[in-house]
Amino acid sequence: QVQLVESGGGLVQPGGSLRLSCAASGRIASIYPMGWYRQAPGKQRELVAVITSGTRTNYADSVKGRFTISRDYAKSTVYLQMSSLKPEDTAVYYCNTQINLYDYWGQGTQVTVSS
Repeated sequence: QVQLVESGGGLVQPGGSLRLSCAASGRIASIYPMGWYRQAPGKQRELVAVITSGTRTNYADSVKGRFTISRDYAKSTVYLQMSSLKPEDTAVYYCNTQINLYDYWGQGTQVTVSS
């Protein structure tokens, strides 16, 4: 059974940093491409960052240079390091993987950027 559990969200001031974690069951995060998505109120869910089963990464233009996705193979965990946070980064952040064309999602973690 595939389980994705996010953590690390919270309230942060503009310009601050947070690190999100996504712990995956088994060796999911060590084998499959993993992604972070976010959904702000009243908006569609959007891709933030993705990391392949290797080390290739891709980012939404809105977060390039500010966010970094990485993985710990031993812990089967994927991270999203977020810096220079802006109020428009406020959203629920979801971890995702796709296995055999099926999407798996975590429960989400709230990130609020506000002074």
